[in-house]
Order: sequence, then structure tokens, then C-alpha cells
Amino acid sequence: MAARSRTLATLTSGGLRIASYFFLRWAAVPPLLPAIYTLFAIYVTAFVSNYLTESKYQIVDKVDVVVREDILNQDALDEGKTDEAIVEEEVDIKETISATEKPPNRLKTLLTGAPSPNSLLFTALTFLVNLVCLAMVTDFVYSPKWYYPSHDLSFARIGYVSDSEAKLLIREPDQTKMPIVVQLHVRDAQVLSDSPLWHEVGSVKLTTEDSDFTAVVTLPLTHSKQRVYEWTTSNNHSGEFTAAPKPGVMPELSDGKFTFLSTSCIVPRLPYNPLDHPLAFPGMKHLAKVLPSLGAQFMLFLGDFIYIEVPHQFGQTVEDYRRKYRQVYASPDWPAIGQNLSWIHVLDDHEISNDWDQQSTGVYETAVDPWHHYQTAVNPPQAKSAEGTGLLPRSGATYFSFTQGPASFFMLDTRSYRSKNFEPFDNENKTMLGATQLEDFMAWLRQPEPRGVKWKIVASSVPFTKNWRVNTQDTWGGFLVERKKILEAMWDASNLGIGVVILSGDRHEFGATAFPPPQDGKWPESATVREFSVSPLNQFYSPVPTYKQTDDEDVKLKYINFGHSKFGAVSIEKLPDEQSSLQYTAYIDGTNAWNLTILSPTAAHIPPARVSLWDRLFGTD
Repeated sequence: MAARSRTLATLTSGGLRIASYFFLRWAAVPPLLPAIYTLFAIYVTAFVSNYLTESKYQIVDKVDVVVREDILNQDALDEGKTDEAIVEEEVDIKETISATEKPPNRLKTLLTGAPSPNSLLFTALTFLVNLVCLAMVTDFVYSPKWYYPSHDLSFARIGYVSDSEAKLLIREPDQTKMPIVVQLHVRDAQVLSDSPLWHEVGSVKLTTEDSDFTAVVTLPLTHSKQRVYEWTTSNNHSGEFTAAPKPGVMPELSDGKFTFLSTSCIVPRLPYNPLDHPLAFPGMKHLAKVLPSLGAQFMLFLGDFIYIEVPHQFGQTVEDYRRKYRQVYASPDWPAIGQNLSWIHVLDDHEISNDWDQQSTGVYETAVDPWHHYQTAVNPPQAKSAEGTGLLPRSGATYFSFTQGPASFFMLDTRSYRSKNFEPFDNENKTMLGATQLEDFMAWLRQPEPRGVKWKIVASSVPFTKNWRVNTQDTWGGFLVERKKILEAMWDASNLGIGVVILSGDRHEFGATAFPPPQDGKWPESATVREFSVSPLNQFYSPVPTYKQTDDEDVKLKYINFGHSKFGAVSIEKLPDEQSSLQYTAYIDGTNAWNLTILSPTAAHIPPARVSLWDRLFGTD
């Protein structure tokens, strides 16, 4: 009985410690949580049983053997009558059986987790080790919900910023603070037209529970030149942002470089540190250290802003989803990266449910309620409809497009319209975007851009390459027919002198991939499309490589799997002869890990673009 309980205690203790370490420091895989509690329950039972039934004593069986020899013919030997002695041996055997206390093996007790009946101190210590493991898991999973539901969160953040306006999201549940007045002024005014005076530019009269007490204020930017603005609210929030350069015009600030960032995937307090705040994001600290030196215009966040099921899903109500968003914005690490930087967002699966492919059925509407209130309410404009003149936004679209400086952007929704993942990869009817979004996206790829716009940037929550060999069906690698149509349209864009770059996330790794056109096709090599896939900002990574090139269609440029925190910086510069360079830099745990510079293609023929009256009068340079 004692031997069996000791073995069980040892096995469950080892399993508990390994599972807890993996869960807390590596990947908070939801199925591990009930396993950890189950292991602890079994361990306690076996531990107590073994401690009560195993004896403190051990049986020592001591045998003493005494051999005496007697020479029987000693006289004959002495008289020389013989040379051979006759020896008689007498053996005395004495057996002593006694009970003694077992010597304590302190190291074994601590390592195995099994109790020692002769060392109460080390028995208590080894039990305490496992109890602490369980306590840390409980702290990691339940502290945010128990102690930081953030119902009283008051904050403000900048969303999309253009050359003429900026969107400010405000959350304020305290109605005694109403109305909230927003003021704005130009920071570091340098000329007479840069008035340093504060101007009231908007207000919020009330907020309601329908929108989780959020509201949007649109800030007009009346200065004709690019400036840095400071904003403040009457409920004690403040920050700053940089106005965007006009389409086709390079920035006047940041040494003439147009820079923005991208990443995805965040889970608080991973890797777990008991000294961290329950809503801490170590990866945000890495970003905060680098951010001041980048001169970034905005952060393009590529999905998985929340993980509804990680480390544990408490429910599927609107409040369950809303609480997750509030907790991110309530994090002590958020202001350093969000107070003075525009953030814009696309949707991915963990805002809804893992590997979501159910379109707008089931829990979808519940899940996207806070996504609309906290994210899309201050996102860029909805993408233009391909129907009619192509100038009107697509009503109800959950995908977005805009143009700033040297780049035009299309932010895809890869979750709301997709077919089932399990359908065959080469099914001609299988779609990730849905017919309407695909039509609008293809029209955007074909459309000429204003003079000075040299890049089309595609934001996809999931990787475009099929080189990721784990769960490929959830990426564009599972939608090959639609992917081919899009690639051909991207190669066509090179005829307009436009380079196409895809930015994606989701994989918790970094991978750079080139998609060259067919060698015997109609497109030049300069039409090659590149993808930079980077994540997470704060999540686990795979220690086992999952990215592998298997053909010449998706060409590996660089792959890095290690690092709990990853993000990318894209910096575009104007070159002579109407060309443009784009430099991509991958940051791993706050360090510059890799970079690549590419050039925009030379236009074969550029159709005349729509030119505004302003550009006709004053030019775009």
C-alpha cells in the first residue's frame, strides 16, 4: 500500500510540476488547466496516504559469522611425521534483527514530491512546492477576473489618423464626469500659423452600457502641413499623435521617412512572473523601449488582441468578451505604447473562437460587439465598393482601406466570410474573403494610385504563404485557388509601378517569404510580392520549427521561431527616378534581429490617376 501510494505521489508530483511550468512559462494551453487541478487532487490523496502508512523505521537484518579453525594433527606436524595439516573449521553464525529509523533523503524528498516520514520539514517543503505551483496557476488564470474586471476603467486612445482628422476613443463609465470636453493644439509651434493655443474640438455628452461606456470624438486637423498634435480631455487623459502625410506626399517629419509598425497576438503575464501585475504584458515593455526611436505613424495590429479562451474561457456572454478588451486597455503597460501612437486593427479568430470558420453564425455577433466598440469605431474608413464609381465605402464592411504618404493600405477580414477550413485546399469555390470582399479587394489592387504612392500594403491576419506546415488549412495555404487569383492581381500591380507587400501575423513566429511570378509568365521579376509575417507581441513561440519551403512558389527569405515578443517596422523612403525603397526590420524581444530593403518596381505604363484640385494647383511634391 505504502509503495503504491509513494509511486503515485511521485508520478503526479512530476506531472504537476512539468505541466505547471509549461502552462506558466511557455504556452497557456487551455486543456492543461483541468489536468493540473486533477493531478494536484490525486497527488494530495497519494501524499497523505503515503505519509500515514509508510513506517518511519526500517528492518535491519544483521548477520555476524565467526569462523574458528582447529588443527587436529598438530602433534604429528610438530614431530615431523606428516606435512599435511588436518584442519577442522567451526562456524558460529549470529543473526540480529532490529528496527531502526530510516535516514532522511532530503534531496530525494524535494525532487520527487513524495513525503519523508522521518523529515517533517522537508515533507512540508516538497508539498509546499506543489502547492505553490497550483497557487501560481490559479493566480495566472483567475486573478484578472476576480480582482481586475476593470468595470471602472477610464481611458482614451487615438485610433486612425489621416491628414485632416483623427479619431479619439474615450471610455468613461462615471457619468458625473460628463460632459467630457476634448481640446487640441499643435505641439512645439514653430511659425505664426502654428497656434500654440488650446482649442475645444469635441465633446461627449454621455456614455451608455450599450457601447460599454465608449464614445468616439473626431478631431479636425486644420493645419495644411504635417504637425504633431497634443490632445487632452476634461476627465484627465492626454496624449499626442502625428498627422498623416497626404496621399502621395512624403512626411515632413521623421527625416522624410514614412514608418509604421505591425504585430499581433497578446496574452497578459506570459511568461508568468509572480511579481508582475496580473494585467502586465512583458512584450509591450520591449516595444516601449524601442518606440521612441522609430518615428512610427501607427501600429497596424493584425488580430488576436484578445484570447477569449486563453488561459481559460469563463463564458461566451458579451460581458466575457468586453472584459477581455477592458483588461488590455487597463494594463499598466498600455499607456507607454498606446497613449501617443495610433492603433488600427483587423479581426482574427481568438477575438471570436480558435480557428473560427463559422462566418457570422453562433457566437460571432456576441464576440464582435466589443471589437466594434473598442476597435473598428476608430478604424480607417470602410473599403471602397467595387460597384458603381468605386468611390463610395462598402456599407457594413468589416474590412478597411486608406492611403497615406507613399502607401495605400487594405485591411482584410479573413474570418467573417470564409468557407470551412476542412474543405479541400484546391476547391474552386472555397473562399477566405467571400465574394463581395474579394471583388472590392481586387478592384483596389487594380486601381491606379495618386502620384507618389509606390506601395500597396495588404494586411492579412493569417499568413499568405503555405510554408507553415502546422494547421496550414487555417492560413491562405488552405485556400489555394483564391490565393492564386489574388497573387496574379498583385503581380499585375507592378505594371503600375506599384510594389505589393503583405503583412500578416497569427503564427507566433517570424517568416519572410517571396512570391516571384512564373519564370515564363508575362510578369517581370520585379513584380515579386513579399510577405512579412510577425507575431506575437506577447505570447508563446514554438521551439520546434514549423516553417518549411517545399517549392519555388513560396521562397523563404528568413525564418525565426524563437522569441516571446516580436514586431516589425516598415520604413519607406523616396529615391531618385520616381522609385521608392521599403525597409522591413524584425524586432525580437526588443532587439533588431533582421532587416531587408526592397525597391518599388518601375512602371511599364501608368494610367492617369485621379488628381485632386489641390494637387493640380500646388503639386504633390
